[in-house]
Amino acid sequence: MSIVIDSSYSLAWIYSDEISSSSRQILETVTSSGAWVPSIWPLEVGNSFQSAIRQGRIETAFRDAALADLKLLDIKVDTETALYAWSATLQLSQKFKLTLYDACYLELAQRKSLPLASLDKELRAAGKALGLTVM
Repeated sequence: MSIVIDSSYSLAWIYSDEISSSSRQILETVTSSGAWVPSIWPLEVGNSFQSAIRQGRIETAFRDAALADLKLLDIKVDTETALYAWSATLQLSQKFKLTLYDACYLELAQRKSLPLASLDKELRAAGKALGLTVM
């Protein structure tokens, strides 16, 4: 079964100091079953890489190789994220005191009836409160 992954798990596969047994397990799930992400995901991932470059954590070549690796995975970008931004996503943001950015992952998992994979404590709690499977 496919899952919804947020950028925290996606980046945990890339940065060696963030790799864990749970991030490996999520990567295996994505490799075997695919994943969905909201349309902001590429921007969040790219922004993280750009910040890491500015901080001297990674080099441009590392970023480019990581992006190439991510492109190989069966990660589908939801084209309807913006349609729900000012309705369901905004309501979830308000209800669970999440940023709209985090709430869009929650909205997508709820709309597609898929498990949610996140390292964000508040997002995980909101998913559980909605009865979602949280990985």
